[in-house]
Amino acid sequence: MIAFLSGKLLEKHANTAIVDVCGVGYEVSIPLSTFYELGEVGSDVQLRIYTYVREDAIQLFGFKTLRERELYLRLISVQGVGAKSGITMLSGMSADEIILAIRTDDLARLTTIPGVGRKTAERLVIELRDKVGELGLDGKTPADPKAHSLPADEVFDDALSALTNLGYQRNLAEKALKQAVQDGTELSVQKLLRRGLQLLAK
Repeated sequence: MIAFLSGKLLEKHANTAIVDVCGVGYEVSIPLSTFYELGEVGSDVQLRIYTYVREDAIQLFGFKTLRERELYLRLISVQGVGAKSGITMLSGMSADEIILAIRTDDLARLTTIPGVGRKTAERLVIELRDKVGELGLDGKTPADPKAHSLPADEVFDDALSALTNLGYQRNLAEKALKQAVQDGTELSVQKLLRRGLQLLAK
């Protein structure tokens, strides 16, 4: 069971990274929060890993911090939250926002996440209210997206790739992102993707 990877960052995209560990490239699914914490391609990287084993595949899910991995494990322990939707949750909201929403019974906030209906939101609150308390709120401000600025077309393509990899049809995802741009959403992958997810959830 792989629990940790340390190596060189070979590739990074909005929801995947490839880590070269002694000549072996591991493809890891990551949430947006981890994407923004990664360095440039070629830099050293360390990721906490959750290994997801199915009959037909083995998938690696990576997180920059142990805290994020612990929150992810708690999320996927709830019925109705799968390995992929756990990543979607951490891409649509920061760890602090999710913890706060669960601790304050904010069902409306939780149901803004694609794929999380009222019943799933209620289960998250009931089952995790006490369990997320120990993770606490770290009080850190989110990383400034401008520190990772990309050309506008690359931002759009990365956000589109992330949405299609999350299971949305390409034409619907493209329409939502174009709407997000027209709405004046800041041109960073994180902001654009969050707004796109909100529009697709309506």
